[in-house]
Amino acid sequence: MSGLKRKRNVLNVKQKLEIQQELDNGESVSTDAEDVLNEENAISHSIALQSVETLLDYMGQRGFDYGDITAVRQICVDIRKEMNKQQKQRRVADFFKQ
Repeated sequence: MSGLKRKRNVLNVKQKLEIQQELDNGESVSTDAEDVLNEENAISHSIALQSVETLLDYMGQRGFDYGDITAVRQICVDIRKEMNKQQKQRRVADFFKQ
């Protein structure tokens, strides 16, 4: 274990300034730092979807069980639903910013 290095998540200067500005404006930023770090470490929905679709292709070529393929297809559906939900939230937020 001593040979393993733990990756440290550190906010950059821009991220720190944005959080400080929110604090100065009286906004709550209790989880903003965590959100920023999670965004950096998160896999985008499109990349996840592409990976799952590649897995489906592989499973089809190798003759996997229909139930297994169906389960993986459901993962694609779930990813698309989440993508659509977040896109809708961004549209609503953008509408109110204008």
